[in-house]
Amino acid sequence: MKATATARLNARASGLAPLTRMGFGAAPLGNLYRAVSEDDAQAALQAAYDAGLRFFDVAPQYGLGRAEERIGAALARWAREDLVLSTKVGRLLEDCAPEEVTPEAFVDTPQKRIVYDYTYDGVMRSYEASKPRLGTERIDVLLVHDVDMFTHKSREVSDAKVRELFDGGGYRALVELRDAGAVAAIGAGVNEWQVCETLLGLGEFDTFLLAGRYTLLEQEALQSFLPLCEKRDVGVILGGPYNSGILATGAVPGAMYNYAPAPATVMDRVRRIEQICAAHQTPLIAAALQFPLGHPAVKTVIPGGVSQAEVAANVAVLEAEVPAALWSDLKSEGLIRADAPTPR
Repeated sequence: MKATATARLNARASGLAPLTRMGFGAAPLGNLYRAVSEDDAQAALQAAYDAGLRFFDVAPQYGLGRAEERIGAALARWAREDLVLSTKVGRLLEDCAPEEVTPEAFVDTPQKRIVYDYTYDGVMRSYEASKPRLGTERIDVLLVHDVDMFTHKSREVSDAKVRELFDGGGYRALVELRDAGAVAAIGAGVNEWQVCETLLGLGEFDTFLLAGRYTLLEQEALQSFLPLCEKRDVGVILGGPYNSGILATGAVPGAMYNYAPAPATVMDRVRRIEQICAAHQTPLIAAALQFPLGHPAVKTVIPGGVSQAEVAANVAVLEAEVPAALWSDLKSEGLIRADAPTPR
């Protein structure tokens, strides 16, 4: 009998260790916005491992290979069979002249440029290139990276990338790798739920890494995508639970929302959420981290961390007690959707 999506994603029978409730998102270790020393990066990774986190997500894009190499250095210290490792395909890294480097939001990167390629050859080349950077032959979850409008800036280009994935053979490559047992699960890592829903209509995916689109500030995914995931038995990995910062820092000057300065409307909404959290003696960051886990389709949440202290803080807020009355008050004030499942 063919394994269900969740069985492939979350069962030892498929050769995959169970996902921990919280994982580690490695984008910051690619020097996102600021340089992170090798010592700090390894200390953050070790703190995550020592705290019991066993799911680690990375991508070639993150620091143009730097984050994968840092994960690889940590993997050499750990028992590989106890971990779930995901990386992504869709961006190839090529050597280039200094003026051609495409670091995007990352600093102090290798001299590489990004080339988008969602074809059969592109997927296979990306997969093979990631393994030596990670220092392992085993990648558990392989995700198509950023076929969304958020990345490509128009629906037309996003649609073209999705067509390339299917017409150009990229999806076939993913299925071949899964069927051969080279990877345990396939999916997509994106910044919008709409393209996930499109992909579910075109192929058989086990999981989606959804960044920032199901949080205390955003619950539109409840309209159709998350119910569809439940129906299709597709697990969701929730990245960006703090919406790029504001749900961790609060509505402070310079707060970031979705990789940009938070607009006034978002700042006002966060202040109102903060007031309710304060009334229940609950840190905003604790409510933000725990909220997505209330939905049955969400299997793990993966905040990032660039230091031992940041990882320890994430672990602490995951374990903090959040009273049920806080969720009720957020709903009664119209600050989260009335139909949003909340943690128990």
